[in-house]
Amino acid sequence: MRNEKLIKEQSIPHDSATKHVSGFANYTDDISEPLNTLHGAIGWSKKAHAKIKKIDLKDVKKSEGVISVITYNDIPGRNDVGPVFDGDPIFPKTKVEYFGQPLFAVAATSTELARKAVLKAKVTYQDLTPIVTIEEALKKNNLLFDPRIIKKGDPQNKINKSKNKLKGSFNTGSQEHFYLEGQVCLVVPKEDNNLLVYSSTQHPSETQQIIAKMLKQKSNSITVMVRRIGGGFGGKETNFMTSAICAMLSHKTKHPIKLRLDRDDDIIITGKRHDFYSEYEVGFNNDGKINGLKIKLASRCGMSPDLSYAINERALLHIDNAYYLSDLEVKNYLCKTNTSSSTAFRGFGGNQGMMAIENIIDNVARFLKKDPSDVRKINFYGQNKRNITHYGMKINDNVIQDIFKSLLIKSNYKKRYKKIRNFNLKNKFKKKGIALTPVKFGISFTTIHLNQAGALVHIYTDGSIHLNHGGIEMGQGTHTKIAQLVANSFGLPFEKVQISSTNTSKVPNTSASAASSTTDLNGAATLNAALKIKLNLNNFIKKKYNIFSKIEPIYKNENIYFGNRSFNFKKIIQEAYLNRISLFSSGFYSTPKINFDKKKFKGRPFYYFCYGAAVTEVTIDTLTGENIVDRVDIVHDAGNAINPALELGQIEGGFVQGQGWLTMEEVVWDKYGKLKTFSPSTYKIPAISDTPKEFNVEIFKKGSNVENVVNKQKTTGEPPLMLAMSVFFAIKDAIASVSNYEKTPELDAPATPEKILLSVNKIKNLIL
Repeated sequence: MRNEKLIKEQSIPHDSATKHVSGFANYTDDISEPLNTLHGAIGWSKKAHAKIKKIDLKDVKKSEGVISVITYNDIPGRNDVGPVFDGDPIFPKTKVEYFGQPLFAVAATSTELARKAVLKAKVTYQDLTPIVTIEEALKKNNLLFDPRIIKKGDPQNKINKSKNKLKGSFNTGSQEHFYLEGQVCLVVPKEDNNLLVYSSTQHPSETQQIIAKMLKQKSNSITVMVRRIGGGFGGKETNFMTSAICAMLSHKTKHPIKLRLDRDDDIIITGKRHDFYSEYEVGFNNDGKINGLKIKLASRCGMSPDLSYAINERALLHIDNAYYLSDLEVKNYLCKTNTSSSTAFRGFGGNQGMMAIENIIDNVARFLKKDPSDVRKINFYGQNKRNITHYGMKINDNVIQDIFKSLLIKSNYKKRYKKIRNFNLKNKFKKKGIALTPVKFGISFTTIHLNQAGALVHIYTDGSIHLNHGGIEMGQGTHTKIAQLVANSFGLPFEKVQISSTNTSKVPNTSASAASSTTDLNGAATLNAALKIKLNLNNFIKKKYNIFSKIEPIYKNENIYFGNRSFNFKKIIQEAYLNRISLFSSGFYSTPKINFDKKKFKGRPFYYFCYGAAVTEVTIDTLTGENIVDRVDIVHDAGNAINPALELGQIEGGFVQGQGWLTMEEVVWDKYGKLKTFSPSTYKIPAISDTPKEFNVEIFKKGSNVENVVNKQKTTGEPPLMLAMSVFFAIKDAIASVSNYEKTPELDAPATPEKILLSVNKIKNLIL
């Protein structure tokens, strides 16, 4: 990335914005179907835990339009789509472990006929007792791995010696991804048993490998292409079931196959966010400074490991949020349950860990009858040994104090805090609350080898540029920002750069578009390729035009400047071609400086941190439990943003998605393991009417990223979701006013109207 000038404030539209709003953006389901395309459907288990005694598919095979039926017997290779650990069979042989687990699939002449056919299966089960909740799993010690313990200092001793102590428990709920484009795949068979796979996935390379292993073929026989996906949020990082089944149907029938899951089936079959349960014991002084903290942290992982180990690890890495914890112990339990495998979701466990510590800080403040923002400030990371995390990483880029101070002033927090208390004294049924919460979120894959990326850059003789990289465009604007980087690098207009579909036959062994690292990694790899081409051009120009100066050339305004001499970019490209100069190159990037010993839980797992803070004001109705978000003020550090308009969109969208997780998106299983919230009628995501009535978002201008991240930017992928913690604690503040702030409310997330009402009534009973 050397010699690359930084992009300054270029808020150009998303490259597909017009196509998005006009309906002309092509997603996987929009790809023209080849001749003789068949359509798939999945038959899934109606039991959460049972032995399979018999699967009778006679009527399925006889059903109208059915061409083929597949079960585990048809899989020639690996019958598992687990990305890290085994445990996710494509089709189980003898036992089902969650309600919705795929048992078989069909290919038929239409989607409607395929879906009708799977309903005709007759499955005989022998019921087994399901384990559904975290509490049940803990009680029966039903764990995926041995409990993990991390420890720093002597927390129990510090707690014992503290002036004040608290104990408590807290839950954060699950969340359905509810992407606009569901799970869908189109597989086209090619010669020599090769397959062309169009999949709505965040991880084309892993999709390629999973299919190859399933079919017992080489990876080079499978090509995966992705132009864009209609949202992913982690739900398309490891959910390979759809692609694997679609590929298996195509392999068997030798026909193109499209498999598009019905929305209900999608929600029932696929994994969701991990819900977490925590118990804590904390000791603190009269100012609220934490002396010692012990936490028991348990998560519902579902029927298999999937990414649970890494997700829980990130929860442990973010259990501090923005706070220095001198003495800490956390015991982590990964609970195996008879529910769909919990999987990646925006935040990847970090937000669950952060909610645990934020709840503790809030309860400490309420115990001391202090403004929670003051208690937060006193516990912030600082200097002089107060900048070392519990995993041993030194924080060099901390700007949380500056952001917090800025937001306190911009939002007029202190004045509003007092005004809200006066409002609550005068109003019996409507109560207001306010909260200011910080965010410190680490950026990098904690699995170190995933921090790499590749790219291809081609310059054509007309001066236009074509590029390809391993990142997935899922609406966040990655393609737009990387095209901006390339255009800036060559001094060209944005319109002269085109990005093609992510393609495993062009850039191999790519990492998932996840961990908020997509632009950082792929942007840097692309600039590396551009730099190689520029070196070729520079040497060519110097040699041909006898330029002996060591001055670095400047690429600007479609020209290349060597001091006082300039060369038109298009003309010099044509000259270079005629002189047999390479005008294309591959690029590669691997994140430097990171290292982490997972066993010792020590090292530097993150290249840098993102910081932000949010103030939220809410009003609750104490008679119904309903809430309104009146106002939100956000200051978020995005570094030197490549495209501020896109970053603002990410901040706002991430916040609202976090608001949904913490206030309304409730995932419910019954005691038999049956998912009860599997459609828009029973599962509610935020609507436009739920967004803040006043929404003020500002990108922090004073922060500086000390690391050499592409364009000195800071990502806005996952971190903004955690800003929504302020909504939850504002609601909690409003409930506390019912007791005139004498009692600490008991409230778990999501803070649905029912939970708010229960908490209000419990507070009322305590003061009677």
